[in-house]
Amino acid sequence: MKKKFPDFKTDSEAEDFVEGADLSEYDFSDMVPMRFELKRKDTSISLRLPEELLEAVRNNAQRVGIPYQRFIRLAIERAVDAK
Repeated sequence: MKKKFPDFKTDSEAEDFVEGADLSEYDFSDMVPMRFELKRKDTSISLRLPEELLEAVRNNAQRVGIPYQRFIRLAIERAVDAK
């Protein structure tokens, strides 16, 4: 049986662990992928939506575990990249 991956309180704790650990001994099945946003967001917009659509967006964002504004931004990015 594989070991449970430990929780860390700081980045340095995680770095120290990864540097010396054999990661093949650990169970990653309950890990959740994360996406980090590094680009600056310096422009804001105002957008009117029907209440039902906004509620559906909020529900979907909560289901995937991200803020609803980030969910909207990701949907726009995907639509622009879809070509």
